[in-house]
Amino acid sequence: MTANIQNFPGTPLGEDDFAEGKVLYNYDQLRGDFAWDTGIAIGRYLAGLKAGIILGARCATCRKIVVPPRLVCEMCFRPMSEFIPLQDTGVVNTFSLCYVTWDVQRIKDPEIPAVIDIDGASPLHGIMHKLGEVDPQNVRMGMRVKAVWRPPQERVGAITDILYFKPIEEA
Repeated sequence: MTANIQNFPGTPLGEDDFAEGKVLYNYDQLRGDFAWDTGIAIGRYLAGLKAGIILGARCATCRKIVVPPRLVCEMCFRPMSEFIPLQDTGVVNTFSLCYVTWDVQRIKDPEIPAVIDIDGASPLHGIMHKLGEVDPQNVRMGMRVKAVWRPPQERVGAITDILYFKPIEEA
């Protein structure tokens, strides 16, 4: 069965409708402005980053600590309202050596994205970020790392307020 556009409710529009002024629009001032809200948990997380602090959330019921923070526990589905400062250190959970940038440009020295389990958070909870100040051949899972922060006056409340994580020299 072939569908006919006249069989559907509504008012179909054509190019002539726009040219003849039958449709009200303001094309000359098309704007792409928008606003968005970070929400309570991520808003606090980003404010913490601006202050040089990694924040997590603790579930009062099951005691799980997650980063980035959220308002509902993923384990017991209870509200999470306690935000706690965590260490800016952690352990490399997994990593990759990337010889292509996000805009598909080949690079000689790889970028090293990693998932870092943040100290003080529950096991297997951390953030994805880049590693720096490390020879790619020396990166390993389980390696201890510490955040390298932007200077305070340059922070804007974004994950990029942490420049990268670098290896911690262990005694």
